[in-house]
Amino acid sequence: MVEPMSSNLEKPSKIVVLIKGAGEMGTGVAHRLFRSGFLVCLTEIPEPLAVRREVSFCEAIYQGRKTVEGVKAIKVEDDAGIQQAWAEGCIPILVDPKCRVRTALNPDVIVDAILAKRNTGTRSEDAPLVIGLGPGFLAGEDVHLVVETNRGHNLGRVIEKGGAEPDTGIPGNIGGYTWERVLRAPCPGRFLGRKKIGDFVEKGESVAEVDGLPVHSQVSGVLRGLLRDGVRAEKDMKVGDVDPRAKPEHCFTISDKARAIAGGVLEAILRRFPR
Repeated sequence: MVEPMSSNLEKPSKIVVLIKGAGEMGTGVAHRLFRSGFLVCLTEIPEPLAVRREVSFCEAIYQGRKTVEGVKAIKVEDDAGIQQAWAEGCIPILVDPKCRVRTALNPDVIVDAILAKRNTGTRSEDAPLVIGLGPGFLAGEDVHLVVETNRGHNLGRVIEKGGAEPDTGIPGNIGGYTWERVLRAPCPGRFLGRKKIGDFVEKGESVAEVDGLPVHSQVSGVLRGLLRDGVRAEKDMKVGDVDPRAKPEHCFTISDKARAIAGGVLEAILRRFPR
């Protein structure tokens, strides 16, 4: 975990964006902002729980680095590491669940992409522009703007007052399936995959296990996401995702949902910092 930084980062000429959470949606936002010329830094928890690991920069916490669609994130430990990653044309990511790096980084923008469905401590005073993704935030109160994350007509919309649509608890409809496409842990315990991301699976097939109990797919399709082996799962926790559209290439590219949300964030930033 990063310690409070004693030195001050030199303020760059580019807009600095600090993103809390480097799962699928945070990665989609980071990728678009990086490609749009912003300096991006990511923070994560020590043991990320992303299932769409092939398109999540949080994998760099385990592997040291992760490349998604040509953009590389590198795990760093301190302010010198952040500067070095930027100099190398990469996105720095560090273990910093309390976001202590904010003090030294002094970002222009903070994006809360944790998707906890509640505010875990982000405040509008944290940066000149603070954006919350999804439910749990109120634009004009605890954050400046909210971006809608619910699939449908309003996905990616920038909300200036109030909050996003409430969490329904029902996964988005993909290929005619909602809850059936999500793999969940049958009990608490350590997760072990029997298949890998990109594999075709059949309905009823065992694709993983938790504490020795099998996890069966409820639909046929491609295994789009799977929890990392060895990570502890809690009962009913999401541990995988089957895509009934059965296109393996979708497993390794940023989703339409993540791109729409990233577009909303980009719009929100350009409103505040026109270029």
